[in-house]
Amino acid sequence: MTQASYIRRTGEIEHYFDRTALEAWKRLTSEQPVGGIRATVRRGREEMRRTLSGWLPRDLTGWRILDAGCGSGVLSLDLMARGADVVGIDLSAQMISFARERAADLQAKRGAPFAGSVDFRSGDMLDPALGEFDAVMAMDVLIHYSPSDAKRVLEQFAARARKRLIFTLAPSSRVLMAMLAIGKVFPRGNRAPAIYPTNSVRLVGDVVQQQGMTNWQPGRTHRISVGFYTSEAVEVRRS
Repeated sequence: MTQASYIRRTGEIEHYFDRTALEAWKRLTSEQPVGGIRATVRRGREEMRRTLSGWLPRDLTGWRILDAGCGSGVLSLDLMARGADVVGIDLSAQMISFARERAADLQAKRGAPFAGSVDFRSGDMLDPALGEFDAVMAMDVLIHYSPSDAKRVLEQFAARARKRLIFTLAPSSRVLMAMLAIGKVFPRGNRAPAIYPTNSVRLVGDVVQQQGMTNWQPGRTHRISVGFYTSEAVEVRRS
């Protein structure tokens, strides 16, 4: 992954989520009614979020967690409520603004302070200034990067993580390939960023074999397929 290719790709993703599809994603990640394909995507994402957060201890007091590509902040807020100090970062400044509104509403309804904290920021998930974390989570983020680029992103995450990497990949499937084919008929300006089907076993195997990854090993995997949502949860653990 060259710096130029990473900047180009992040720019495409930022444009899509900050401008082209902002309102659609705000509805999808809220409690507003949605129908058809979006309803299956919402159910799939909710199941995936429960899976990823369920791989961490119930009590996260003392944990510092990076929620990379946090979007509207649903996962970040769940982890915060369990005691974690969370940094939720996303390329989309508009989505971060929405996440902050959601956090304020949740705090107002609760009244009492949460056990943990959340710091929502707009920016680059690979920014070294973010510091170190006990765990790095990236739900439906690496699906937008080629396997070779995703590998290098994971290596950089591992350099800043003390315990876990928990993320999702897009497994190759007939449904996903059909979705990708359908997407090609839409005008380029209306398309979501490309999704790259990835062999998780091969990718994780390549990652843990890299220099500096000798203390890391593959963990759990779990595939979720709900209607038009197909994604694979993957864990890499420091031994």
